[in-house]
Amino acid sequence: VQLQASGGGLVQAGGSLRLSCVASGRTFSRYALAWFRQAPGKEREFVAAFSRSGGSTYYTDSVKGRFTISRDNAKNTVYLQMNSLKPEDTAVYYCAADNSIILSQLSNAVQYDYWGQGTQVTVSS
Repeated sequence: VQLQASGGGLVQAGGSLRLSCVASGRTFSRYALAWFRQAPGKEREFVAAFSRSGGSTYYTDSVKGRFTISRDNAKNTVYLQMNSLKPEDTAVYYCAADNSIILSQLSNAVQYDYWGQGTQVTVSS
């Protein structure tokens, strides 16, 4: 599976962005899909994920109520709608996919086999 992330940019605090991640491959619907982010000098952090079944979504506490992960299996695309952005959301955002990850490991970056190249999100105060 190859992943291509896009949609990052510079936005003022309180603004919105929508990230997209297009995946190659014929079994997109069977993959767990996730967004992670990495700020300068910090470790990669879990943001949001879909379970492999696609029926459940998970978010890190700091983005709950502001970010929404969604997927369009027909387009092999996963989205991250980010609203009410804050300067602390500034990071490079990565999409990830895996077809064998279990629910308890969805937030664990090392469990994902496939990664996109990252897209920069910068939120100014």
